Formats: sequence, C-alpha cells, structure tokens
Amino acid sequence: MTSSKPWWHSAVIYQIYPRSFYATTGNVGTLAGIREKIPYLRDLGVDAIWLSPFYRSPQRDAGYDVADYCDVDPRFGTLTDAEALINAAHAAQLRVIVDLVPNHTSDAHPWFQAALAAGPGSPERERYYFRDNKPNNWRSVFGGSAWSRVCDRPDAPGSSWQDDPQWYLHLFDNSQPDLNWNHRDVWDMFDQVMRFWLDRGVDGFRIDVAHGLVKDPTLPDWDGAMSMVEGSTAQ
Repeated sequence: MTSSKPWWHSAVIYQIYPRSFYATTGNVGTLAGIREKIPYLRDLGVDAIWLSPFYRSPQRDAGYDVADYCDVDPRFGTLTDAEALINAAHAAQLRVIVDLVPNHTSDAHPWFQAALAAGPGSPERERYYFRDNKPNNWRSVFGGSAWSRVCDRPDAPGSSWQDDPQWYLHLFDNSQPDLNWNHRDVWDMFDQVMRFWLDRGVDGFRIDVAHGLVKDPTLPDWDGAMSMVEGSTAQ
C-alpha cells in the first residue's frame, strides 16, 4: 500500500556536518569525502542525508554565518563537487536536504557590508534591523546584548558615536546580523536561493531558526526564559 503522506514523514534522515565527516585530503571534511561514503550511507538504510551548511562563510558559527548562499566554501570543495554529491546520492536512492539559514547573514555578506557603507537611513539598512538607539533588552542566544553599535565595529564607516549612532540586531553572534523579513528583498533573495539549489537537484531544506524569522515590529522588552528548542528551559 502506498502512503499518501510526504516521504519525509517516515524517512530516516542522517545529518552530516561536512567539516568533520570525512576528509579526502588534509584534516577538513569535504563534499567529495561525503560522496565517497555514499555506499556506506546507503548500506546504513537511511532514506536521506541532511547537510549542515557548506556555503561560503567566515566560519564564526560553524558555517551558520553565511556570506554567499549560492556558493560552496573552498574549505569543502566547489559547486561542481556539490552537484556530483547530489547526483551520487540520487543514484543510490538517497534524497538530499540542505540547511537554509534565513534568520541572519554573516556580517561578511555583501548586503551587510553595503548597509555599513551606506549609513543611517539608507535603503540598504532596511534589509536588517538598524536602530538609532538600542530599543529593547533582548539577549543574544550566545550571551550578552542582542544589539551591537555600528561604531564599535573595526570595519565601521566612522570612528565615533557621532559618526554612526546606530545599533543592529543579532539574536546570535554579533557577526550574524538578523534579516528583516518584512522587507521584500529578503523574500526575493531566498526565493532565488531555494530555486538555485532545487535546480541542482536538492530534495528539500531544513530551515534554521524558523521560529525566529518574524519579530514583533514594536520590538518590546522580553523578560521571559529564552530557549533554542521548544520545551527546554533557560536559566
């Protein structure tokens, strides 16, 4: 009997962190290394592999600080390697899921660098959460305030508070500025990113920090417990 439910409802999915999975040369795992181990993964009886981020990144947060969503970090290989891995997985009857990181970019992403250069009040800053004053008491998941001053950055356009009086939001590391999902450019970019990888054969996406994409536009203070996973507790 054929199930009417989507395949992923009952699939066994094997998560792979590319950096540590298998290195063909040197000490860093590669996409070519994963492809080499496809027979092993098939023999485990899994239905799909889920790849943690392999995108171009400064690696401040294990690749979850993405500088280019449509390119492979040279540490792990090339786009050709990614396509070869996807094809090899499909040939072994394995599906491929890739991590998508839409809550934030790396501060090395061209959009954020353009926002820094453009200055307060610019259209470029509207893609993120820039404010003239720190608007609330939100805390970063990694500790400390979720707001950083532009002028405190070594790459800030100005060198004093008067030169750039704005703060930007980062629910994670200060190198991971949060995107503003009320801005159409953000929707359009991720539509293009998903199409890019679907065109290369991926079968689905795991959405990182899906629960954090939409913020209350009033940015109210929050004094409750903060947790990454529903049901967990934060001290």
